[in-house]
Amino acid sequence: MHKIPVTVVTGFLGAGKTTLLRHLLQNNQGRRIAVLVNEFGEVGIDGELLRSCQVCEEDESPENNIVELTNGCLCCTVQEEFYPTMQELLKRRDRIDCILVETSGLALPKPLVQAFRWPEIRNSATVDGVLTVVDAQALAAGTLVGDLEALEAQRQADPNLEHETPIEELFEDQLACADLVLLTKTDLIDQASLIKVREWLSRELPPGVKVVACQQGDVETNLLLGFNAAVEDHLESRPSHHDHEEEHEHDDDINSVQLIVDQAFEPTALIEKLKELVQHQEIYRIKGFVDVPNKPMRMVLQGVGNRFDSFYDRLWLSDEPRQTRLVFIGRELNSTQVEQAILN
Repeated sequence: MHKIPVTVVTGFLGAGKTTLLRHLLQNNQGRRIAVLVNEFGEVGIDGELLRSCQVCEEDESPENNIVELTNGCLCCTVQEEFYPTMQELLKRRDRIDCILVETSGLALPKPLVQAFRWPEIRNSATVDGVLTVVDAQALAAGTLVGDLEALEAQRQADPNLEHETPIEELFEDQLACADLVLLTKTDLIDQASLIKVREWLSRELPPGVKVVACQQGDVETNLLLGFNAAVEDHLESRPSHHDHEEEHEHDDDINSVQLIVDQAFEPTALIEKLKELVQHQEIYRIKGFVDVPNKPMRMVLQGVGNRFDSFYDRLWLSDEPRQTRLVFIGRELNSTQVEQAILN
């Protein structure tokens, strides 16, 4: 039996990975797709958003087709969770055409790909390709890697620069491992900024790696699948900052806190409170579900920096509590302080 192709979707926090996967699931063109979600945080926002797509086979429940990991990055928990999860998926390989793996925003892609060299996985699955999702607006504003021109000047002056923050190194490693880069939120920047971002990416990316602009994850499905790259066999051509380390560690100061309350919020007022909160705390990402007064549908809220997006994804179910559930990802976050800022 042929190897199941696995597509790894990586990218920084809030870049649009889950939106991309939702679009892929909703436009699967008859493919039977299993999805493995790795989240940073405990509420399980991404997995629930994907399950709500309702595109699984009639004899397959969404809960069985989507496997969600919630206790850390794949590259840190690969021994404990990724291996048994893949083993379970591979038992059903006759009912799966491909597997999508969404890494957390803090996961390094290369250690995950290396796991596909394990004989128990290698004989049944292969990494078809790595997609790296990049937020064009954030990159243009320098919120991920600082000022683009200054960063480029530093690299020109010192090719062995070792002063990157862990987040900057992570971003570079995600680019270095990519087979294709998807540039999101291009409609939110002007043409001059977009040209600047594309030129910078072209210098950072390995030769031959293309950049494709997309909005709301809307990309031709055939463009995203079928790379046949067998990435695990060619990792030496995808250098990273951590190639010579036996183990890598994420920034221990980065954590997540969650807010779960039986309270409804007016969207405008809530977003204003969140914008005020991110001005006083180093918060990289906010995501979750909101109970809106007098609305029969659940609101999905996602925020990066001072930018917030929201939409109503489905009706509240009769057997589920109408709760507001938010996950905050940032540096040295305190759950009590976050709760006080939102509820007071």
